[in-house]
Order: sequence, then C-alpha cells, then structure tokens
Amino acid sequence: MQRSQALKVKINSSKDKGKGLIKISRIYNDDEGKSHFGEAHFDLKDGGPIGRLSEKFGVDKIIFRETPADYDFKWHPAPARQLLFIIKGRAEFTVSNGESRVLRAGDVLLLEDTEGQGHCSKALFNEVRHSIFVTLDDDTTF
Repeated sequence: MQRSQALKVKINSSKDKGKGLIKISRIYNDDEGKSHFGEAHFDLKDGGPIGRLSEKFGVDKIIFRETPADYDFKWHPAPARQLLFIIKGRAEFTVSNGESRVLRAGDVLLLEDTEGQGHCSKALFNEVRHSIFVTLDDDTTF
C-alpha cells in the first residue's frame, strides 16, 4: 500500500497585485468508478484590508460530526459533494489504487467520489475526530 501525507491547506502568496492560491486535497472518481486523490485550487484576489478572498461558492448544508476512536468505515462513496474540515483528531483515507493519506486538524478535503467504489476512512491513534462537513450546491464547481 502506498502512503503519503494529505496536503495541508496551502496558501501560495504572490506579491503581484495581492493574488494568492489555496490548494486542498480532493477525492474524485473516474469513469470506471475508481477513486483517486487530486488537488483543488482556489484563486484568491485582493479583498482590501481584510486579506485575500476567493469567489463565493454555493453550499447546501453544514453538518458537525464526532467520529468514534474505533471508526473504520470500509469502501463507501461520499453521500454528496462536500468539503470536510478536520478540527480535532486524525483519520486515514484510502482510494481505489491503495494510496492512503492522513488528515489531521486543520486539513480540508473535497469529497467528490459520490459514485462507484468510493473510499475507506478510519480513525488513527485511538482518537475521537471532530469534523465539519459542508455539502455543496449541485451547480458549485471548482
């Protein structure tokens, strides 16, 4: 099994006209229903004294979740396109080719594998995980 770390939310700042970029990990499925890791990119523009901002994206619902320390959910697709914000604990996510990434507090994951095999997720180090799921509007694209 191939292992790698999840991408932290990265902000690449450019001194050129106050632009920046945020990158997050994503899980998506291909035409054969196999899941893969990738990246989503969010361009940031100068928002004045409050900092740099992305464009506004449509969302549907927000869900707060506590996941038990022994959580080990085998293959499942995401129930909806959603952003997962880890606020406490760590979890390992595995996609179809066996690649795994560990997410921890401060990480964000875009889940888009709503069909096909899906992914596996499990708690690590006997830690309870607190997270926030934000489901996306159907017409929201990144």
